[in-house]
Amino acid sequence: MFESETERKEKDSESTIGAEDGLLAAQQRRIHLTAPLSQDKAPSPTTATPSPPVAYPPLDEDGRLDPSAFQKLPFRFDTGIALFAKRAPRPFPPPYLSPPSGSFSDPLSTHDRSRDRRRAYVDGHLIQGLTNGDDAVFASDYFICANDGVGAWSTRPRGHAGLWARLILHFWATAIFEDAARQGASYRPTPVAYLQRAYEQTIEATGPPNDWQGTTTAAGAQLHYRQVQAKDRNSGDSGSGNPGSARAGAGASPGADADADGAAVEPLLYVTNLGDSQVMVVRPSTREMVYKSTEQWHWFDCPRQLGTNSPDTPADCAVVDEVPIREGDVVLAMSDGVIDNLWGHEIVEKVCESLERWRAGEGRGRGRGLGTGLGRRGDGRDDDEVHDDDDHGMMGFVAEELMEAAKAVAVDPFAESPFMEHAIEEGLASGGGKLDDISVVAAICRRNQG
Repeated sequence: MFESETERKEKDSESTIGAEDGLLAAQQRRIHLTAPLSQDKAPSPTTATPSPPVAYPPLDEDGRLDPSAFQKLPFRFDTGIALFAKRAPRPFPPPYLSPPSGSFSDPLSTHDRSRDRRRAYVDGHLIQGLTNGDDAVFASDYFICANDGVGAWSTRPRGHAGLWARLILHFWATAIFEDAARQGASYRPTPVAYLQRAYEQTIEATGPPNDWQGTTTAAGAQLHYRQVQAKDRNSGDSGSGNPGSARAGAGASPGADADADGAAVEPLLYVTNLGDSQVMVVRPSTREMVYKSTEQWHWFDCPRQLGTNSPDTPADCAVVDEVPIREGDVVLAMSDGVIDNLWGHEIVEKVCESLERWRAGEGRGRGRGLGTGLGRRGDGRDDDEVHDDDDHGMMGFVAEELMEAAKAVAVDPFAESPFMEHAIEEGLASGGGKLDDISVVAAICRRNQG
């Protein structure tokens, strides 16, 4: 099976509506490595080759990854999440989420509220991230991503796109955090290797005897840094380049610090994309888009995707862009529920407008609840440690406003939308927005203190 988005939309109306998967709201915590990152190996087409052993570190009481796996980097993200699901996500099946003791009900067809907030596990470890319909998202100090599972799998007896999207995310984030902790100060990201490893581990985790099928797109941005000579700090371009270029609008960050060797450090994004989810960088200081990833398609409405029966693999198809950014830039990881309903200039305007409204005092206390925006801090402080004049919740507010703008178009049968425009260009009758899961992770680049 290799499904297009149009086939998915037609079949979704007949699919079983499941229970919400447990939404995991706590921020990631401290970890320490017990083993190095294993060498990636390509699976044999004829034999079942186990994926590389996972060097799972000890986890805290919440079982979540922690940015302290990284040597303290010069820059970090403050993040927020907003989610809208066109239907409640299907609960994860056993062995990822076992039915309550004594229950013989089918977790894929029976809505049991007792399972709504039960945690999901793989190989005995908490599955990282959040599920939103068939989407999955992850946010931390140094990595954000949005995966979009192909919902047509929900009509198949062993299909579960939401599980595939979440497992790819889980293994992807885990590979990044493990490698960063292993290498320490010498750490340099290898983005394709991380996603390839996640893909292989997801194949193994969903293979026999579990045998769960699905496909998903993947889009993520990892924050790192680059060194430039101090004399070149302000010699970069002005940010008026082509937004589709990986180095457009980069320049050097104003005020970058020089180290003992006279080199300045500036934030650098490693953007990895496969499919039609998108990473975008917005520069509020100039109200412009300075970068967006390029969507990948087999044909209209059928994106590249990882999973069952798909020919696509990260090693062959993933695209990595190195994107120099600046402090204060906003990085967005979005499922196609956003970009199918909002044009790029509308996204830029909504982000800049939301920041201005927040700084004018609007939205305080909002942007903290799942489904309407989840504000997260990148410095590890809890809510009771943050003062009212802090920016805690700002990115949650930005994400929420962007999600609501996309949702307003998605549910309007008379709206004009990018999806409608693209469909008409292909000679297909289409009108209104595209009702889909809408997932937004918004992150602002900050300088780490100390």
